[in-house]
Amino acid sequence: MTLRTRADIPSAQRIVVKVGSSSVSGENAEQIGPLVDALAAAHARGTEVVLVSSGAIATAIPFLSLDGRPTDLATQQAAAAVGQNVLMWRYQTSLDRYGVLAGQVLLTAGDLENATPRSNAQRAMDRLLALRILPIVNENDTVATHEIRFGDNDRLAALVAELIGADLLVLLSDVDALYTKPPHLEGAERIEHVAYGDELAGVEIGSIGRAGVGTGGAETKVSAARIAASSGAAVLITATPLVADALSGSHIGTWFDAAPERHTADEAVPLA
Repeated sequence: MTLRTRADIPSAQRIVVKVGSSSVSGENAEQIGPLVDALAAAHARGTEVVLVSSGAIATAIPFLSLDGRPTDLATQQAAAAVGQNVLMWRYQTSLDRYGVLAGQVLLTAGDLENATPRSNAQRAMDRLLALRILPIVNENDTVATHEIRFGDNDRLAALVAELIGADLLVLLSDVDALYTKPPHLEGAERIEHVAYGDELAGVEIGSIGRAGVGTGGAETKVSAARIAASSGAAVLITATPLVADALSGSHIGTWFDAAPERHTADEAVPLA
């Protein structure tokens, strides 16, 4: 189905929610509980929910006694292996309160670039959702290299939304909406609605996240929103603490209209 406004969100059949590293790691790890509350509420009303979660590397930082996010690939891969385990344990422990089972799905760019692995990923995701499992997706940082990385999980989330034919993509961060310029600057105005095809002329879109542990910013979210919208999914950009309001259809965040006609998987937006 095509969602026309935020009020349509409670009737969505499939939703992809993406949360960033800064929202679920470090001192913000406590936000996992309220995030799961919102996802479980949507799941309980029959919506098929997929969570795309960053945070494996950031979660591992204190366990590996690192001063910050590692810069070399080998340490990033090692941190991802440790952090992904902890992150999934935290999600499943929280989901246990609702009797919801999570399923871990790790993907690389090549999985969605090539027809056979993409078909396999689609089939697996469809089956998980049919079994009422809540898939938790992340980039497979343990085997990914700089050449094949998605670059940020906003893009991964958009491609997952396209892959499964989601009705809605919710991109969560530490900012409540998209603004005409970085929101800490004087004169920044919230953008409430973006029509399909709107190039956002005159909008100053920053490329760096504020927390320092993730890889995405407003620029990656706008790019991801355009990918998802072109495949037929509406997009909502808002802050992680507002996820319950977002999934209940409240008038918050920045809304991107979906394309009038949904693209099929064979008409996927190019990755390059």
